[in-house]
Amino acid sequence: MSFTGFGEHAIDFFDGLAADNSKPYWEDNKAIYTSDVRQPMEALLAALEKEFCGEFGSAKVFRPYRDVRFGRDKSPYKTECGGVIERSRGAGAYYVEVGPRGLRVGGGCFHLESDQLARYRTAVADDIRGKRLAAILDKLAKRDWEIKGDQLRSRPRGYPADHPRIDLLRYRSVYAVRVWEPDDVLHERACLDRVRKAFRELRPFNEWAADHVGVSEPSR
Repeated sequence: MSFTGFGEHAIDFFDGLAADNSKPYWEDNKAIYTSDVRQPMEALLAALEKEFCGEFGSAKVFRPYRDVRFGRDKSPYKTECGGVIERSRGAGAYYVEVGPRGLRVGGGCFHLESDQLARYRTAVADDIRGKRLAAILDKLAKRDWEIKGDQLRSRPRGYPADHPRIDLLRYRSVYAVRVWEPDDVLHERACLDRVRKAFRELRPFNEWAADHVGVSEPSR
């Protein structure tokens, strides 16, 4: 299946699911999810695999079911469909999502294990590697990317409060996100070009993460 855009009912499906996150709604509309959301997402990732997978990682579409074991929210279904190309969580990622807000693309270190976090901070503290990351993120921000992540309120232990990259050192996860509200492009093949261009802009960030953060040792 070649990618020609997400189906015309994709956003309506998620709007309905947000209003009625129930098994009856899911079962009544599962065919729409499959044809307008899931299959296009699989086709989109397949079209991007050749350029962005390789040694970096493999592509997958996330399951539509939420893990309700530990959260207060017991609604069973995710109100978005996400896909990712990555080798290991934290070591860089190319992420794409479709949902009520439209198209969302992201990349970077979405979650860092303790060993990854230690390597991240060592690299950020280094004048060469740290300045390189700061420049990459500044360039993304100027291109309308939002730099987000989980940050400590104060400096991490072992680093001075006046370190020139103290804001980056405070991150426990750091990634870039960009969102396009629902529009005609979402339902056209041009959506592939939009995601491909965004992934190319993310490549320096992901390569930095792969080189200086890497795969978590326990997962090896």
